[in-house]
Amino acid sequence: MSDHWKVLVWMVAGVLVGLVMQWTLPAPAWAGAEFAAHPGGVQVRAVTGGGPAARAGMAVGDVYRAVALGRGGSEEEVVTFASLENAAQTPASVLERSSNGEVIWFLPALVAGESEPEGELRFKGGKALALSMNPDCARATWLAPFKFAADIFLALLKMLIVPLVLSSIVAGVAGVGTMKDLKRLGGKTFAYYLATSLLAILVGQFLVNTIRPGDGAALGLSALTEAGMGTDDSFVEVIKRAIPTNIFSALQSNGAMLSIIFFALLLGYFITQTAEPHGSRIRELFESFFEVMMKMAEGVLKLLPYGVFALLVKVTAATGFAPFKALLLYMFTVALALLIHSALTLPMLLKFVGKMHPGLWFKAMSPAIMTAFSTSSSSMTLPVTMRTVEQRGRVSNKVTSFTLPLGATINMDGTALYECIGVIFLSQYYASISEFTLTFGDQAFIVLLALLASVGAAGIPSAGLVMMLTILSALGLPIEGAALLLAVDRPLDMLRTCVNVWSDSCGAAIISRTEGETGPLEPITSG
Repeated sequence: MSDHWKVLVWMVAGVLVGLVMQWTLPAPAWAGAEFAAHPGGVQVRAVTGGGPAARAGMAVGDVYRAVALGRGGSEEEVVTFASLENAAQTPASVLERSSNGEVIWFLPALVAGESEPEGELRFKGGKALALSMNPDCARATWLAPFKFAADIFLALLKMLIVPLVLSSIVAGVAGVGTMKDLKRLGGKTFAYYLATSLLAILVGQFLVNTIRPGDGAALGLSALTEAGMGTDDSFVEVIKRAIPTNIFSALQSNGAMLSIIFFALLLGYFITQTAEPHGSRIRELFESFFEVMMKMAEGVLKLLPYGVFALLVKVTAATGFAPFKALLLYMFTVALALLIHSALTLPMLLKFVGKMHPGLWFKAMSPAIMTAFSTSSSSMTLPVTMRTVEQRGRVSNKVTSFTLPLGATINMDGTALYECIGVIFLSQYYASISEFTLTFGDQAFIVLLALLASVGAAGIPSAGLVMMLTILSALGLPIEGAALLLAVDRPLDMLRTCVNVWSDSCGAAIISRTEGETGPLEPITSG
């Protein structure tokens, strides 16, 4: 069975097992605290150890005056405890309106001298409680091994982030710098890859901010307990912080990814400026290290079907189908952005810069694109891509042997677009249930990181997901959101790999034309 079908089978199995557990094993929507009447609203009388209330920081004696249900969605409801009219309307009965996995907000009672804010109740400073199963119920006992397996898989993914990014960027930059006789060709190639990746990211950014799939999405993830990426730093301050004062300290934290990327770019460049034999020794060391990390990443990603299974059992058992409804809109946004970039942006570059017929070039490149779709790997598709571009596209070996291997390493238009949309989607979700705002500076930071992370993305299946963890870690957001996106990653991975390979082939054709070659199909003639 191929990896694609294996992931699909285990994904479906995880959903089915989770639904069976939700339907057959008891788990009340709200479990974790008991309340008593209080002049300011309600007071916490007891907290179950290890329950959702305890995990959120609720303590005996806390007083709350209101609660918000369905926050961030179209059916948001704010209930003031003082308005409960009879014994049948208790805090417990109000909370029972929520569903498993939903995030609810408690508004603390006013302190002496504090006045009620005008207009809507403001929940800034309130405590967000992610409702889940009772830790003592049967479902939690059955879910424990699945949660353990999912946590282990996430830890393995996090383990790859720093060494994979560092080694890939250093090896890539140092390797390109050794091609002294191809400086002009290298300049054109880098300019094309940078431009198309940036255009892809901007397309994705525009669509995700227009469609806004994350607003009010019922993903069942906990609200942020800290500011997360909602800092007050401007984009300029973020760039300043990218320069590490101690690279060894930065290497110990996934949250310092921008510093690591900055250092890797400098190290790769200055390796090329170092006299022999020292420069080549360090370059070969990082190239070997990168190959080892690629093998390790492939090994970890072989666990992807089982990680998806464990994760979906955990999520579906707690929340049912609610997260998948939100993920459908997210998938549509990614697919639409990929379609626009591949069917509009790149063909326009072929026509107006390369003076070629986009339809004819796509037809010629169809074997490479179909291989990319079936393998989800730019690296595995590379031999087919090179043969197709040379034989069917009639591009010289000089151009293909330089542009295509480099493109399979650093030109990831589809991956960059996907990472931008995925991070902003999760940011929109957290903004709808937590108290922080996704500012323009934050989005500019995401665009920059998506561009840099796409350079460091390995050409192997689902590598884009590993790089998304890089961006989330740099922003201070939980990686659990990206783990949930694993459920729909495989079809999107196949599509974005097609876009990656299509962009590489377009780049080879355009650069070939700018080098004066007339082989790539027939040029478009005016008139």
